[in-house]
Amino acid sequence: MLFALLCTDKPGGLQLRLDTRPDHLAYLNDLNAKGILKIAGPFLGEDGKPTGTMAIVKAETLEEAKAISEADPYAKAGLFSNVEIKAYNWVINNPEA
Repeated sequence: MLFALLCTDKPGGLQLRLDTRPDHLAYLNDLNAKGILKIAGPFLGEDGKPTGTMAIVKAETLEEAKAISEADPYAKAGLFSNVEIKAYNWVINNPEA
């Protein structure tokens, strides 16, 4: 099952995001190597700077998706003001369909 992780940065979190980015990317690369991560990237503000993160992950349950989200170095560093996790059905352009 797929889940969308919709994460909103705290106001003024850009420096924390930049400082934590190498660990965050290493975490995502590990998820990708394990076949868990399907897509990921930042939301951008009008100024083109990151304001949050969206990731699609493969997990058996909502609880597992939540654990994946909570293990992200950005989450551990306290970057996010809000995280929403929703079941997701990848219909168009899904390479596994």
